[in-house]
Amino acid sequence: MKKQVVVIHGGKTFKTYQQYIDSLKNREVVVDKFKIQKEWEDSLQLELGADFEIFTPRMPNGNNAVYEEWKIWFERLSEFLNDNVILIGHSLGGIFLAKYLSENTFPKKIKAVVLLAAPFADLDAERSLCSFALPKSLNKFTDQVKIIYIIHSKDDPVVPFEQADKYKSVLPNSEILAFTDRQHFNQESFPEIIKLIKSL
Repeated sequence: MKKQVVVIHGGKTFKTYQQYIDSLKNREVVVDKFKIQKEWEDSLQLELGADFEIFTPRMPNGNNAVYEEWKIWFERLSEFLNDNVILIGHSLGGIFLAKYLSENTFPKKIKAVVLLAAPFADLDAERSLCSFALPKSLNKFTDQVKIIYIIHSKDDPVVPFEQADKYKSVLPNSEILAFTDRQHFNQESFPEIIKLIKSL
């Protein structure tokens, strides 16, 4: 049986629809944002090989994400998963996994969870996590998952490194893997995560 890996991508969430519209109109963009961009998860299947089965679902409305919508789609995916799946959440995808596993019992056994550049709490007055806000207790998460990695870069301009420390404080069985120069891990290759997945 193939080893399965699920990668939940990041996204943006807003308190109101008008804030979302304002963001589309006013956020800073560069021309490359309008072109095909290759990210590290695009090459996971090739780099991990035939022993692995990689899932990279496009979560609903990533530019105006709503937790309940993501929850529905994630649960639809779970029908195709086997025991000992590895779950990776990047940015908003990371807090999605932390929230989901803290509030729900996953129907399959989880081998490990990787929280990559994941926010823990609201980043500032304007950037609220809205429906993705974590519950008071993450105990259900740690009860279900014995291997948790928190990967963060100290120069992340999107999610400050201190957010990783906050996860560590409430996930006692977790381990922080710190980088100094990867920013928000929007990169084409990620050899370290390939090595980590293979080690599991």
